[in-house]
Amino acid sequence: MLPKDMKLNLFEEMGLPGPLVKKLTAMGISEPTPIQSHAIPHALNGHDVIGLAQTGTGKTAAFGLPLITKLMEEPGRPSPKSVRSLILAPTRELAGQIRDALFPLVKDTPIKIGVVVGGMSINAQIKRLERGTDILVATPGRLLDLLDRRALRLDATTFLVLDEADQMLDLGFIHALRKIAGLIPATRQTMLFSATMPKQMEEIAASYLTHPKKVQVSPPGKAADKITQEVHFIAKAEKPGLLIEMLGKHRNELALVFGRTKHGSDKLARKLESAGYSVAAIHGNKSQGQRDRALKAFRDGQVKVLVATDVAARGLDIPDVKHVYNFDLPNVAENYVHRIGRTARAGRDGAAIAFCAPDEMGELKDIQKAMGVSIPVASGRPWEVLPSPKAKSGGNRGRGGRPGGGRPGGGQDGKPGSEGQKRRRSRNRRPNKAA
Repeated sequence: MLPKDMKLNLFEEMGLPGPLVKKLTAMGISEPTPIQSHAIPHALNGHDVIGLAQTGTGKTAAFGLPLITKLMEEPGRPSPKSVRSLILAPTRELAGQIRDALFPLVKDTPIKIGVVVGGMSINAQIKRLERGTDILVATPGRLLDLLDRRALRLDATTFLVLDEADQMLDLGFIHALRKIAGLIPATRQTMLFSATMPKQMEEIAASYLTHPKKVQVSPPGKAADKITQEVHFIAKAEKPGLLIEMLGKHRNELALVFGRTKHGSDKLARKLESAGYSVAAIHGNKSQGQRDRALKAFRDGQVKVLVATDVAARGLDIPDVKHVYNFDLPNVAENYVHRIGRTARAGRDGAAIAFCAPDEMGELKDIQKAMGVSIPVASGRPWEVLPSPKAKSGGNRGRGGRPGGGRPGGGQDGKPGSEGQKRRRSRNRRPNKAA
């Protein structure tokens, strides 16, 4: 085993400045993670980088450390309204988390970090931007609003980071990204990080990055090794009862529950509260203040159960989350990996529990195909996916489960045909932009 000072030299050998290494030491970071070891040297050498790694593996530092190093090497204050480096993130929560992760690294230095996201006072953000910003973390929508108001300019931006770029594509930000990238000098250095790399994003990356170095420390779509997974085949109406039963087995541990819709998440939160659980909910219809308070209460342990839409599937870093429940399976397979990545962080163990109703068999098959694994069955039997024949008078046009599937006594869920129609609609719709 290497002495502690040898571990510190790993950061120094990459070319990070001494003061930055000392800050890492003060934060208890003694050696780089695999994604950091692979990405940081390329970034310090000025290359564009595509980084693929599981959530919770240190991607923020992988782009943050070289970015801060570059700014330290080029001292000077930004001119009014200018931005020296830009980090784009898909959600307000992730943007705030990136800021919080980088702040200790620039504390007591001239480097200033700013954040601009929706749901906050745009006038206050405009005022802060007047002084110029070294590192600006932004969501694409709010950044475009500020650009339209001429509150900032990007002609002096030399470093661009796209974090969780695949989700930005899923949320429909592609046109915003193109517009923003077109305002930044072509001589910039660009880094793109994500846990998954859909084909469309590979094509987009080719237009944003120049001869990038691609670093990958785990196969795209692979879950962390310390996450145990299981699936329960259960009728939709019986899901709340099973969730309440399972939460009762670990009342003192943090559990994150994912629903598909805002209304459904609120309804489930009320049911859990009625069952005696301390619970909060976050989704796109909540104000930023409500979301921040819910996350703080969950992080502090005042609330043990957080019900959320996919707004919490990316970037949420709460190391004490022990259980992730997919109450509703996501209709985008890659989001399952991001959801369960909220547990087993920082080397801890975690459990991912999925509930699968008859109309969700297609989603489950897509998830297992994307991950290249079969999720172990904890209860029930896989629902039979029936063919969907053309409409016939009196015919069954839906899909259901064979008798005996799901929990004991559970049978087919819903009226014949109704679930099949919902299933087809869900397969055709994109993720909710406002989630």
